[in-house]
Amino acid sequence: MMIRALTVFLAWGLMSASHADTAVVGGDKVVFTQTSGQEIYEQVCASCHMIDGKGAQGAGIYPSLSQNPKLGAPAYVVFMVNQGNKGMPGFGGVLNDEQIAQVVNYVRSHLGNEFNDTVTAKEVAAQRPKEHQYFDLN
Repeated sequence: MMIRALTVFLAWGLMSASHADTAVVGGDKVVFTQTSGQEIYEQVCASCHMIDGKGAQGAGIYPSLSQNPKLGAPAYVVFMVNQGNKGMPGFGGVLNDEQIAQVVNYVRSHLGNEFNDTVTAKEVAAQRPKEHQYFDLN
């Protein structure tokens, strides 16, 4: 539990320091404003997975998304972006269903990947757990 909390804290620090221009703060809510999959990837995901999607290794291991066979399962990618797993924070609390669909489709069809079936916002919504406690940066 402590490692998860530390990971989330560090992810928030990275996002707030390197992506201050990617969010609009209105009242008590942080909202990401990017709408295209490429914009979302470049502003939210590339700081860990790198702009070319080839990942990185340093203080942590950030897996390559380039030519990654796991991306062949759209539900897997939606789950990872939405809820996260282990060191990967979930972004379901700060990205809406359409934004998640857009970034999933971008990652699956770019960065050396050629998966052409697309995910819709409706499919993302159907995959959201009803009572999941999202880390929403707020």
